[in-house]
Amino acid sequence: MKKNILVLISVALGLGSCAQQKTSLDLTTVKNFEINRYLGKWYEIARFDHRFEKGMVGTTAVYSLNEDNTIRVENSGYQDSFSGKFKTAIGKGKFANKDNPAMLKVAFFLWFYGAYNVLELDHENYSYAMIGSNSDKYFWILSRTPKLSDEVLDMLVKRAKERGFDTSKIIWVEQK
Repeated sequence: MKKNILVLISVALGLGSCAQQKTSLDLTTVKNFEINRYLGKWYEIARFDHRFEKGMVGTTAVYSLNEDNTIRVENSGYQDSFSGKFKTAIGKGKFANKDNPAMLKVAFFLWFYGAYNVLELDHENYSYAMIGSNSDKYFWILSRTPKLSDEVLDMLVKRAKERGFDTSKIIWVEQK
């Protein structure tokens, strides 16, 4: 009996710490997001490491509108170097909240959707964006060009840190 109570307390404390970690992130999305301006090709400038993009360079994402108003997501890149195997993954995105179009969700496998939140955006030109999920595990900096100025990068990294992301985990993606 005592063992079961200890397990329950440990689980409760573990869940509590997860909840605290999740709430420590500022996941406020941008206002006045226009999906039609966001569509097109984006270069991945930076990301947090995760298994489905491990070792990828030259990664890009192309977003287009499907006939059913979902979003076609085409992620591609080279494994380990620009002479490595070129890989492409096709996914589907949709709006997670009809009142907040900057909150999307994307799936690359069946109905397993992950949060895709537009956290920062160049509202004037849609030339850069910072993307997060609903946790501190996923993070991207995207650009319409293969490189961003140091000034913009510094600003985005500063904003990411202010939002609670561990910026020491950022991987800078090699682009041509």
